[in-house]
This record gives sequence, structure tokens and C-alpha cells, in this order.
Amino acid sequence: MRATMRVDVERTVATIDPNVYGNFAEHLGRCIYGGIYEPGSPLSDERGYRKDVAEMTRRLRVTNLRWPGGNFVSGYHWLDGVGPRENRPHRHDLAWHAIETNQFGTDEFLEYCRLIGTEPYICLNLGTGTIDEAAGWLAYCNCDDSTYYAELRRKNGHPAPYKVPYWGLGNELYGDWQTGHKTAEEYARLAEETAKVLRWTDPSIKLVACGAQRVDWDWEVLRRTARHVDFVSAHFYFRPEPGEDVVTSMLAAPYAAAEYLDVLAGLIAGARREQKIAHPIGIAVDEWNSWHRARKSPLEERYDLTDAVCVASFINLLRRRADTVKIANLAQLVNVIAPIFTRPDGLFLQTIYWPLVAAARYSGPRLVRSDVEVDGFGAARVLAGSVPYVDGIATVDPDAGKLFLSIVNQHPKDTAEVRILVRDASAAGDMQAHVVTGDRSDRTNSFEDPEAVHLVSRSLTPRPGELVWEAPPLSSTVLEIALGG
Repeated sequence: MRATMRVDVERTVATIDPNVYGNFAEHLGRCIYGGIYEPGSPLSDERGYRKDVAEMTRRLRVTNLRWPGGNFVSGYHWLDGVGPRENRPHRHDLAWHAIETNQFGTDEFLEYCRLIGTEPYICLNLGTGTIDEAAGWLAYCNCDDSTYYAELRRKNGHPAPYKVPYWGLGNELYGDWQTGHKTAEEYARLAEETAKVLRWTDPSIKLVACGAQRVDWDWEVLRRTARHVDFVSAHFYFRPEPGEDVVTSMLAAPYAAAEYLDVLAGLIAGARREQKIAHPIGIAVDEWNSWHRARKSPLEERYDLTDAVCVASFINLLRRRADTVKIANLAQLVNVIAPIFTRPDGLFLQTIYWPLVAAARYSGPRLVRSDVEVDGFGAARVLAGSVPYVDGIATVDPDAGKLFLSIVNQHPKDTAEVRILVRDASAAGDMQAHVVTGDRSDRTNSFEDPEAVHLVSRSLTPRPGELVWEAPPLSSTVLEIALGG
């Protein structure tokens, strides 16, 4: 199979927001307890945070971490999780049919964000919660005055405000699985009033309205909240369609999701025009992942090579929409549909960990014009009708003088010979190839075989006058190229 990728390094399309490399941690299964936080473990520090998990998270370069949910947040009351741990109540977690001990709460989460070097993103309870409760949580985290909740934070041993920048106005309240499920009109009214109070409490924050991946809901929410919010959310989980080939159906799923991102961008543009709104409103894809096997709690999905390629493809699709997609959060961080998997004596890294690392580490901030000519395969769920066998984007780091080509070969069997044409620039010396692939589509990692699928980097010397990459079947590659004249 042959493909041609044309790149114009001088034509910037958009600046990629670093927040697209975010993640998500919910009180679900072993994500928090036994994943992030395990007091008494020889692998944990004196505060109870798993050191091995923190180190692997730093390698992901997670830019923002969404917490505490997810479905969990619609029944969560934040005051249960602050103050002396011995006084914190145990509560029924109605979302996941568990007992929440509240040993990991707001202060523990914000300390963890500092430990791993990420920005916190708190999702508010607009299911069973109130406007006053949401405003109190914001005041506890961000206010530096003499008010009750700021003083409570100081009493709990945290004198300086945390200055949490990102706040979500509820989670998936369009769904009847949600505690406090609402109609679009009910949610939009509550979100509008909550947003007003939050803005009055701290004007510096960024607010995320709850989208539903449905035109009717999203338009109603924008109609009521667009004046007050900075983002609208969208959630995507990729799974094969019943009766279809698992590999090709999985690889088509991100393209169907990306088509709705374009619809949502149009709705945002329409709302801004209709309401004469000057401030930008971005899209926050604040839950996304491959997820189709472990459908019941504790949701400890095991990922294979197909999932890794699916994830790599969606990262490309998100960055290709850098003018509208400003936040993205893989769901989730540890154990629960996650790239990191622990047990009491250690961890291993799932297949999807590696394209996430490659995207975060080997990418420039500038998305530049690129086009790929290649055959594709049919996909009923994709409105365009086909999915390209080779997907590619180009980014530039002007300070380092480097071009990064993120190339995904989605063909299950064939190597792709990708001929790369770079306009008005050339490679200066050897280039680096950072490759994620494996020997078959269902290859997984495990404690027994932790590196069946992992990231391999090697140097390549381009042939004089041409740049060609032989992309293995079902692979994700980043070519790191030092630019010459």
C-alpha cells in the first residue's frame, strides 16, 4: 500500500492547546483507592500516593486532571471529603453501587496535582448538589479572603488558595443513569444560574458546560449558557458495531466521533453569532477512550494493539481540530479503562499508554498544513463513507527547529509506504522514528509480558532527495525531523 503525505511547514493551521493531553480520575473501582492512593503500601509515599503511578503519570505529561467524576460526582458532596480523615463519613456511592470512605478528597486531589505537575479540573455536582454547594467548593479552593470556606481551608492546614482554573458544570446529566438526571431545559437553567454565581465568586475561572453529543441538548445548553461558559463538553467511547469486523469497526469509531465535533463547532459558532458573543467557546472532550469489553464495575479493561491504534488515531483527529478542541481528557488514569494497571506489588503499562506518551513528548505546538493521499475502507457509521488507511498530521516546534509527523497506519495487514513531501524545507541529518506496533491486532500487555506492545525509538538516515517511511501494519509512528533550509 502506498500513501503520499504533503506538508507545508510555513502554513500554520492552529496552535494546539496543551490541555488536549489531559486525563481523568473518578472514584470508581480501583482508580483512586489502590491506584492513585494506597496508604500503607511499600510503594506509596508518606501521604499515601503510589510513587510508581505518579512517575508513570509524569511520563505521560498530563496537562490537566479532571476529578472526581464522572457519574460519581452527581451524588458527591465535597464537604464529606475535607477535614480530619477520622471524622469523614462513609457514604453510599449510588452511581457505582459502592461505599465511598471519603479518605481521598479535595485537598488530597489538589496535592496530587502538584505532585504530578498538572492543572486541576474539578467537576461540580449539579445532579443532587446546589448552587450554594458549588460556590462553597469554589470558595474553599480559590478564595483568599475572610469568608467561611476560605477560613475552613486554612483550618484544614492549607493557608494559600489553590487557584483551580477549570470547573465543570456537572456530568452527563442528559442520561437517565445519572443521579439527578435532567432535561435539557432543566439542566441549562441550573447551569446558567450556577455559572453566574461562580463567576461572581471568582471571575478568573474557566467553565465547562455539559454537552450530550446531541444537537437538541447542545443547542439548548448553548442558548442558555453561552454568555457564561468557556467550553462545552463531549464524551466519546469507542466500540465496534455489532456484526462488524472488530478491527475495522473500532478504527472507524474515532472518525464518527470527530464528525460530531464538527457539528458541535458549528452549533457554537451559531450561538455566538446569534447572541453576539465575543469571547471564544471551545470544545472539551473531557471523557474519551476505547471501551467495549469490561462493561460492569470495576471496568478493568485490558487493551490490545487495535485499541492503541484507535487511541493514536483519535489524538490526531483532536489535534487536527485545534482551532475548536481546547481540552481533552482520556478516561481514566489508573486501572479503570486506563493506560496504567496496578497490583499491590507493581504495575504494567497498557498498550494505549504508548501512543499517549508519543503524542505528548513528540509534538510541536504549531499544527501545520498537511494532506495524505491514500485509499480507505468503508464504514457505515462515518458520514463521509470511508476511513483512510493512513492518517497523518504535522506539527512544528519552531524553538527546537523540528517537524513532527504523526502517522497512523490503520491497515490490519499491509505495510504503508508513505512518501513524504515537505514544501520549502528539508531534513537536516538523521531523523528519529518513534513507533508503537505489535505482531497481531489482539496483542495485549500484562504483568507477565509487559512490553508486548511498547514505544520503540530509532534513528533513520533519509535517502538523498526523498523521505519515505515504511509504516508497519496497525502502527502509530512519530517521525521527529530536524529542519534544514
